[in-house]
Amino acid sequence: MPYWLLSLIVRYAAELLLALLVAGTGIALVRLLRVNPLDRRALIFVGALLFVAALVPILNLLVPPASVLHVPTHWVQVGGKYLCYAMLALTVDLIWGYAGILSLGHGAFFALGGYAMGMYLMRQIGTRGVYAHPLLPDFMVFLNWKSLPFFWHFFDHFPYALVMIVLVPGLLAFIFGWFAFRSRVTGVY
Repeated sequence: MPYWLLSLIVRYAAELLLALLVAGTGIALVRLLRVNPLDRRALIFVGALLFVAALVPILNLLVPPASVLHVPTHWVQVGGKYLCYAMLALTVDLIWGYAGILSLGHGAFFALGGYAMGMYLMRQIGTRGVYAHPLLPDFMVFLNWKSLPFFWHFFDHFPYALVMIVLVPGLLAFIFGWFAFRSRVTGVY
């Protein structure tokens, strides 16, 4: 087996394991809450959706592109975009619909997580960019930067990027929340 294929399988297996760990924790939490039968159907649907989402990358690695079980990369990307926007829509529904709070700033937290993911993806381009610079992303070469900023160096690693995707928006939300609750803000803001 070629080394690149083995490393790709190990990488996707680690990402899948992390996703299953997060999903398993959520399912265990829901079971602890003893959901009613209507919620069980929703739980089965979400479980099936997570199973399919975990199965698609594995099948795309194992089956040839001409197979019926192979999902084109374009559709995987479109599905990922839809899921990201659905996640943003759910936050609007939870904050505005259930809590009754008109939130004008939670999009910034979503954008910070997206920016962190973009930093990881820009580091993965490598020499395939327009300027073919081995270290700097294309926009930094275009802006005539000579070196990579210190906070970009660790974004070569996907686990670090995942932690930053959660940690940076969470830290900013904590700071805003701290000042909002400390000053006893009432009303909309």
